[in-house]
Amino acid sequence: MDDNQPSISYPRTLHSYQSTMSTQIQNGSSHHGSSSSSSSQHPPSNQQPLSRYESQKRRDWNTFGQYLKNQSPPVPLSQCNFNHVLDFLRYLDQFGKTKVHLHGCIFFGQPTPPAPCACPLRQAWGSLDALIGRLRAAYEEHGGSPETNPFGGGAIRVYLREVKECQAKARGIPYKKKKKKKRNTILKGTQSAKDIEQQAS
Repeated sequence: MDDNQPSISYPRTLHSYQSTMSTQIQNGSSHHGSSSSSSSQHPPSNQQPLSRYESQKRRDWNTFGQYLKNQSPPVPLSQCNFNHVLDFLRYLDQFGKTKVHLHGCIFFGQPTPPAPCACPLRQAWGSLDALIGRLRAAYEEHGGSPETNPFGGGAIRVYLREVKECQAKARGIPYKKKKKKKRNTILKGTQSAKDIEQQAS
């Protein structure tokens, strides 16, 4: 798993919540904490620290859970659907740090504008895409079914594609897909290597 995935810029209120939740998860709940003193004589288990990806995934999951609780009325995770996910992504947009030029801006389509402008800041497409990937994995790790995963629906993919295309045009930065080596080319190279070995023998 790639540990260098883009992260999301969260508001301070949700950030403080996820920090508290991360501490509770690492140290145990208050109930278990009261009884931990009796077992403090036992040597601690050799637990490896979480990778950057796992830490981000835990942070994203806690933040999304708090977002649902802040709704009026609060939304149980079991009743969460793709509409709540879309609302969450739009909500995070106001805390983004990526300049996205509007159609009326003179810098629209310029990757390196020569001067500042009043266009809004948004969450970068790459950050949103990575966020959804982590939340989709966290949902299933917490017992959710892949068939009902609200982070893996078609509406989410359409939204991300629209954000990607919009930001590419506004910023003048086309997103290119990573080229994958064709299987036939790999097989051909393997066969050539075998031919060389046979000739050498």
